[in-house]
Amino acid sequence: MAGHGAPIFEHCVFSFVESRDNPAEQISEVQKTIEDHAGIVLRLKRGNQIKLDEVTHIIATTSDFPQYSDARNAMINVVKPTWILDSLYKNKAAPTRPHTPDPNLIFSSTTICCADIPSGDKDAVVGGVLAMGGSESSTLTKLCTHLCALTMDHPKCQLVKEKNLKCKIVLPHWFDDCLRLGKRISEEPYLLPNPEIVSAGPDDFLKIPSSDHIHGASSPRPESLPILTDSPRRLDVFKKKAVMISQDLAIGSRLRKVIEDLIIGGGGSMTSSVHSADMYICHWRGGRDYQVASYAGKDVGNLSWLYHLITHNEWTSPMKRLLHYPLPESGIEGFSGFQITLSNYGGEARTYLENLIMATGATFTKSMKETNTHVITARNSGEKCSAASEWDIEMVNHLWIEESYARCHMQRMTDPRYTHFPPRTNLGEVIGQTPFDMELIQGLYFPNEPTPSPSNPRSLKRPVMHDKDPNLSHPKIVEEDGSASEQEDQNVSQKPVAKSKKPAAVKSRTNSFPAANVSTPSANRRISAGKENNTPSSTSSRSAKDRALSNLHGLAPDIALYEKEKKRKGAVWGGERALNKIDKQGTAERSSSPAAKDDEGELLGDEDTRTPKRQRTGLPPIGIRLLITSYDTWVDNPTKEDSDKKKLRELGILVVPDARQGCTHLAAPKMVRTKKFLCALAIGPTIVRTDFIEACVKKGHLPNVESFALKDADAEKKFNVKLKEVIVRAKANKHSLLRRIPIYSTKDVPSGSETYRDIVSANGGTLSVFNGRPVIKKVNPEEDVTGPEPVYLLSGEKPEERKLWPKFVAMAKDGNMIPRIVTPNWLLDVSMAQQLIWKELYLLEGQ
Repeated sequence: MAGHGAPIFEHCVFSFVESRDNPAEQISEVQKTIEDHAGIVLRLKRGNQIKLDEVTHIIATTSDFPQYSDARNAMINVVKPTWILDSLYKNKAAPTRPHTPDPNLIFSSTTICCADIPSGDKDAVVGGVLAMGGSESSTLTKLCTHLCALTMDHPKCQLVKEKNLKCKIVLPHWFDDCLRLGKRISEEPYLLPNPEIVSAGPDDFLKIPSSDHIHGASSPRPESLPILTDSPRRLDVFKKKAVMISQDLAIGSRLRKVIEDLIIGGGGSMTSSVHSADMYICHWRGGRDYQVASYAGKDVGNLSWLYHLITHNEWTSPMKRLLHYPLPESGIEGFSGFQITLSNYGGEARTYLENLIMATGATFTKSMKETNTHVITARNSGEKCSAASEWDIEMVNHLWIEESYARCHMQRMTDPRYTHFPPRTNLGEVIGQTPFDMELIQGLYFPNEPTPSPSNPRSLKRPVMHDKDPNLSHPKIVEEDGSASEQEDQNVSQKPVAKSKKPAAVKSRTNSFPAANVSTPSANRRISAGKENNTPSSTSSRSAKDRALSNLHGLAPDIALYEKEKKRKGAVWGGERALNKIDKQGTAERSSSPAAKDDEGELLGDEDTRTPKRQRTGLPPIGIRLLITSYDTWVDNPTKEDSDKKKLRELGILVVPDARQGCTHLAAPKMVRTKKFLCALAIGPTIVRTDFIEACVKKGHLPNVESFALKDADAEKKFNVKLKEVIVRAKANKHSLLRRIPIYSTKDVPSGSETYRDIVSANGGTLSVFNGRPVIKKVNPEEDVTGPEPVYLLSGEKPEERKLWPKFVAMAKDGNMIPRIVTPNWLLDVSMAQQLIWKELYLLEGQ
């Protein structure tokens, strides 16, 4: 450690953000340490603004303070107090990234060291940790927080035990699950020497955890004001703030008087003009006052947020917690027909999810019924989860509804993050960590500047788009004056589309726990009525048209100016050139970001922290997403596999492990009926021979893809298809070949039901396991205007499977459907041909 007075912090100017985790007493101690080592500290009174033009570092334990985004935009380092200690230990300024309070970097303040991990898996784990804010040490030191190991036999593990180091020895599966979820879960079930994920069963008792993230934010309209009465205190969170309370809160005069007295007593003031307000409190996202306040960048929250400020006497952003922000009057599009129940959540987390479900416009049911469309569960265990599998009901974790609400658009349940349930973990421990996507909120609810009122014609300052969760959307382009780019005004009438950036998944290995299977909502008319997306109402359609028309009028002056500038001689800015420059800037920013990701979650770093002397030039953009099947060269040769994948990535080729990650190309030695081949075929990819991989690796540049096109006349004759025609049909099908075809399988079907489930899902359908219990509703043939339709059961010929056949036939006939008990070859042939085909030879004998 540095000696007293060493100028470690010379030329550094610090400012502190006081909070519950960083009280004034602790700040005073750290300030003295900084000043003893040549640093300068600008102490501020609570509530005052940090002088961003004077400081170089801001010490804060959280990113939830008003000037965080402005500090980031100004390239000011925001670090935790641990950065000071780390710098003193190293006797020089430590890297700031591992000490950032940014909640998106889930491994910040984490230093990992690896023990007996295979080299390929080690690179994957370390890469994920580095990309998500952590750091790595090749040797075991006192600064290491986690030791990644498979057993306790390694000398590093024994050293931790002998020296009693404060270092947790965890299985690599912990990193897998954290990266898959994009959230940091507890290490307890993964700790060696006796990890619960190995010793305990999936259905063993697991305590329901509590979460601080939803404390005081479980309801948008609290029943009472939670004022602390243990000791009198003065509120200063409202100091020099003007607060406006909207009439849509519908609170009584007595409660309103209490709230006003608290605000005024704390140095704040009340106002009835939104233009003079600093905080606007309302219940719904609507009305001119809401739009004016939001567009001007004022703090806009609901009654729950106001109560939270009063209770904790500490500012927090209303965008941080979903139920602290005003509710959408018409809910979220697509949720109105859903009936959703909860499982494995308790206490305040359950109340929070109940209110969130109702805020989306869906119906919450306490008990499980066949009419339910979704089960939101914290773990894949329990009666409701079993019933969901039997009744073909979608089962997801809470991240699905949180991110749907935050992005104002229903997220696809095919994202594996929403169907992943780590063993021995109740996901209630990471509930409430999803913030709003401010860009999408603006695009939907206040895309244009509201017309100023005659009494206050001053123009409103356009808000700066804050940095957001990288899992939610791309970073915002910010102009030099702090105003948002004009790009955010385009296409405001369209439904917002936010790409869900998936966390990088660590390479699978022996004994790893696979993610839960993903299924697509069934659209069958008898089985899951109401799962189709509802047609937007005429009201919402008119609203969208009005917004688009208003936006067009607002752009009229700019369009006229642009046309005038085009005619002027010597004009060098505008049009395509401007667009190209913005595109280049955006690409450069994304490729140079320390934690930049591609759309499927590949982690890209601009520097290798393990070899800091080597400057990394960056990887080219991904042009080909390649799925590989039946490639023998990499079998039992992980070293060559890792080396070849790196070389391919340097050519712009990303090898994806799953067709669901959007493959553009498929490599196979011939036409094969593997799960990967059939799932990818539904996309209609470019299919090449596997020697395309060898050519890329050997030549070091991308060869002509067409010269490696797969041609297999023998297989085409065997399967009675033409590969070119299959690709054309697949593109025309658009993943919906089996969308309306009800398909079931027995539990013991050859090759396993999970294999066929993925193939059916890739083609837009849903496969459920049939256990003898009727799941098709009875239909009167006279009332069935569509007539009988076929329903399929994939089965083998084991005795236990044959016992189910009569029950399946009876169920199908009760539903006025045609029962077809078939071999799995029917599904494989349909998938290979990319068209519905039927022959009697598919039927099993004796049904």
